[in-house]
Amino acid sequence: MATPKAQRIGIWIIAIALTIGTLGSFLVIVLSNENQKIDQAQQQKLQSDYNKEIADYQAKVDAQAKELSPKYYDEFSKYESMPAKFDASSVKELTTKDLKVGDGETVKDGTSYSAYYIGWNPDGVIFDQSIDGDSLKAPLSSGKYIEGWNKGVIGMKIGGVREVTIPSDMAYGAAGSGDKIGPNTPIKFIIMLIPPVEAIPTPDLSKYYQ
Repeated sequence: MATPKAQRIGIWIIAIALTIGTLGSFLVIVLSNENQKIDQAQQQKLQSDYNKEIADYQAKVDAQAKELSPKYYDEFSKYESMPAKFDASSVKELTTKDLKVGDGETVKDGTSYSAYYIGWNPDGVIFDQSIDGDSLKAPLSSGKYIEGWNKGVIGMKIGGVREVTIPSDMAYGAAGSGDKIGPNTPIKFIIMLIPPVEAIPTPDLSKYYQ
């Protein structure tokens, strides 16, 4: 018996719909794969640009350290053995002690300077320092650091060396910092100020994470 015309039309409509659906799914898969390839290519380029920017920055830092270290290493390395244990409970306020009085500009809020430093905790453990073997790292540039540092260098003269004892509330407070500065821990620094050197801008890495 012949298939009624209405049924044949319905079958053709279903067949066409299935064909379109299959083709549509195929196109979606193709486009998805193409988009993934484009995304991967973009990510690879961003990663390459990121690595290059970091490498360029580190090269500039290393070059600055290599230039300045011979000039200041002998003087600053004299203080390398000074970090020692101290009584954390006795540190109630910010105190400073000049180990060498400089002959340059007196530091005020906003004064530009560069600095070498050694920082340690009450156990006498150094948590960070500018001394790297028999040379110095690139110095810090003046900026906004922990409150105890910012206030501790006020009144120093460029070229001077100062020991700064910082209570926890002017250091890293209840949060601490890393595994060498626990919560509510006072810290000490030896800071040597030198004339300001050209600051090396850190890379703006936020553009790689948008």
